[in-house]
Amino acid sequence: MRSVSCAIGGLLGIGMMLAPVGGVFAQSAQLPGLVVTVPPPGPPGAAPAPPPPAPQTQPKKAAPKAAKREPAAAEKASAGGDAGSGKGMGSGQNIVVLVNDDPITGFEVDQRARLLALQANVGARAQENMKRLATSEDTTKRWRGIVEQTVRDNQGKSREQIMAILEQKRTQFGEGLRQQALESAKAGVLPGLRKTALEELVEERIKLQEAKKLSALADDVDVDNIVRNIAKRNNLSEKEFAENMRKGGADVAAMKARFKATLSWNEVVRRRFGRDVVVNPLEIDRFVSQAAKGDDEIELDVQRLILNVPGKLDQKDFAARLLEAEKIRRNFKDCKSLGGLAAGVENAKLENLGIRKPSSIPEPARTLLLNARDGEMLPPSPGAGVIDLYVLCSRKVVKANDKARDEAAAELRQKEFELLARKHLKSLRQDAHIEYR
Repeated sequence: MRSVSCAIGGLLGIGMMLAPVGGVFAQSAQLPGLVVTVPPPGPPGAAPAPPPPAPQTQPKKAAPKAAKREPAAAEKASAGGDAGSGKGMGSGQNIVVLVNDDPITGFEVDQRARLLALQANVGARAQENMKRLATSEDTTKRWRGIVEQTVRDNQGKSREQIMAILEQKRTQFGEGLRQQALESAKAGVLPGLRKTALEELVEERIKLQEAKKLSALADDVDVDNIVRNIAKRNNLSEKEFAENMRKGGADVAAMKARFKATLSWNEVVRRRFGRDVVVNPLEIDRFVSQAAKGDDEIELDVQRLILNVPGKLDQKDFAARLLEAEKIRRNFKDCKSLGGLAAGVENAKLENLGIRKPSSIPEPARTLLLNARDGEMLPPSPGAGVIDLYVLCSRKVVKANDKARDEAAAELRQKEFELLARKHLKSLRQDAHIEYR
């Protein structure tokens, strides 16, 4: 019997380009090549050679693989955002917690956990899983079995035809491996995210209930605009973006629900605390100065009154001098009068340091001056044989423009809002009736 040797090592290398949501996979490793003998067409009725035992390993893998994809049925049933239909949900619609009689279902928890998984480092895990799968002996045997079976099933066809069929099967095989790697990665993180997802949903229910009381619920149009902009930044249409999320195991409806709660809560906080948040100009100055990463943004006009401590620097002398320094501080009125005040003090010396950058002033005086009010004298500061009394006459910002100060003020206000928001949410949660089932 004449046979044609067909070298298809290139096809046997499982080099599929793998690109799930976010493009988290790189190209996989290559399997070794294999030379397959393609027999010529036999006489009518000739029985083909029996298949090799290698492909029998596939059924063993099929059961756990199908089990891993079982949650995908819930994903498909939820496509389009119909989270309440219950079709194909099974026990997913069971109520797991009531928040002031507002139910949260197991399906919602599952969807939120999957959404959180997209933000976790699932891509790196999936890539590692793919590398292990692509280089495993079992995968090699399975692929060899597919190649050999394909050759036997297509006797009489040309080499080019067989190569085309194998190319198609290689793509399908690679997609199966990619899905297996991704599902395995998600399965590794989902259990740990379910508790986080549940607590996040409980707090969102409380936030939405408070927003409803204040008529501060976010408009669905605003939520849709956020999702549309995210899709646009990723060069996708809304439909393509939703499909990519579905392939990643999450529903875009879960993302919209999260955005709605966030927008609504922001409005609640703004209405309740908007008038209470006032940012001190000194805080803005400090913030701008720190943001300069070492470059001074503030100049200080400083005077320094030095009280020498006579004698052998014993404790009595220092105590007496400190009392005198405290008296000077009580009598201090402003920088203009400091010269006359210092003239009446024995062993005292007044230094007008003038305009200084904060970095030129030693600690702790530097920090105290940055936090002082204009025209304020700092508490006495003991040194080596002296007691210092620093005075901040004035300050000015030398580099920060209006935009930088506005940004600093906005950030400081936001931090204050976040602090008040956490306190308010904690209070609301303490008063809420939460029933876990």
